[in-house]
Amino acid sequence: MGAFLDKPKTEKHNAHGAGNGLRYGLSSMQGWRVEMEDAHTAVVGIPHGLEDWSFFAVYDGHAGSRVANYCSNHLLEHITNNEDFRGTEQPGCALEPSVENVKSGIRTGFLKIDEYMRNFSDLRNGMDRSGSTAVGVMISPEHIYFINCGDSRAVLYRNGQVCFSTQDHKPCNPREKERIQNAGGSVMIQRVNGSLAVSRALGDYDYKCVDGKGPTEQLVSPEPEVYEIVRAEEDEFIVLACDGIWDVMSNEELCEFVKSRLEVSDDLEKVCNWVVDTCLHKGSRDNMSIVLVCFSNAPKVSDEAMKRDADLDKHLESRVEEIMEKSGEEGMPDLAHVMRILSAENIPNLPPGGGLAGKRNIIEAVYNRLNPHRENDGDHGKAAEGATQGKLVEALRQVRITHRGNYRHLLEDVLISYRLAKIQGEESSGESATTSTSDGSNNQETDSKADCEHQLAEMQSPNEDSEMSDEQCDEKI
Repeated sequence: MGAFLDKPKTEKHNAHGAGNGLRYGLSSMQGWRVEMEDAHTAVVGIPHGLEDWSFFAVYDGHAGSRVANYCSNHLLEHITNNEDFRGTEQPGCALEPSVENVKSGIRTGFLKIDEYMRNFSDLRNGMDRSGSTAVGVMISPEHIYFINCGDSRAVLYRNGQVCFSTQDHKPCNPREKERIQNAGGSVMIQRVNGSLAVSRALGDYDYKCVDGKGPTEQLVSPEPEVYEIVRAEEDEFIVLACDGIWDVMSNEELCEFVKSRLEVSDDLEKVCNWVVDTCLHKGSRDNMSIVLVCFSNAPKVSDEAMKRDADLDKHLESRVEEIMEKSGEEGMPDLAHVMRILSAENIPNLPPGGGLAGKRNIIEAVYNRLNPHRENDGDHGKAAEGATQGKLVEALRQVRITHRGNYRHLLEDVLISYRLAKIQGEESSGESATTSTSDGSNNQETDSKADCEHQLAEMQSPNEDSEMSDEQCDEKI
């Protein structure tokens, strides 16, 4: 959650490392959001006897960054130091835990850190209402443990295809919806009580106070789903990312894009930066974070791929120059106009999954060089329009937060008032309009209320079990 800026913040935080036969890179960018609420963890060599294990995670915070930041620093220790993870051994023992111990320990670690954070004074007294999703992988010499709580996602790319993906925890999923309803809540416009877009998360204690229900039976559950997969020589890479990435790219699109970029650069930070930039250009309005973990069988840099990519860059540069030169007396075209022309062309060898958006930075660089004195362009106008729309979306979100599950009645009154005003306006403007009788007014009001009910029903969607992003939910309003 959070309001939008008039212009996205594109500065990035990067990190990389290697060990245990793995290489990793990461990138995070604030984007259009007023605050950066994402966080991450990257540990190669888990302390206390698990030095050949690694742990990576992405946390997507909402309503603040407090929970996400704490989890990024302490979730791993809550997992590895509990008795369920170590079995009968004491913390600090060098004996590796069994598969079942690991899965049980991960679950216990999530429940323990959620209970622990609840005692923080700012979270306990309601001064901070933040929460966070968490998606991660724990990699041992023989297994990969995928961990998910919320709607961030992890994907394994093996043998040239998407082999595995975690499942998003959305309120409209049948099992999630059943738990929410059993706790006395409802799912409206794909959200818990019409407000929260995820059904599992750490923090979010406003949704975890139903008497007589355990921590995993609340409106929002902190319980992760844990999947164990045996490692294989064909494993190529794992992608962990928040929904700011997945909102605009599918599993297959993102993996194909990453694969194509790994063939032109072995700099994993650069590859991750290409991903977040491409997602921004594809229209993502959220914070964006990605962690890329590469195995030894990951795609390698190819001379052929590098030449193909360099030729594409040269072609795009020459096309932008041609478009700018042809403008002539009509004046300098804005960047949006240049992008529209290029998007209508059949340009070969664009990055799979990224398309023209994957080369937007190249196009912008040429445009800026040829138009150094520009004061404004179409993109800035688009940005202003987008910011206005974003502020409206945020206002509607605040209505949901303020009124919780009761905001339906508020919207109903607004829609009825609008419909009646429209009818009265149509009556007064018609030359042959007749004076309404009391019966006619009642019928009109009844019809208006029926129309209102129909619109509200559309807002809730005819298929509540279908998945929908935050932005799509807001568009429904």
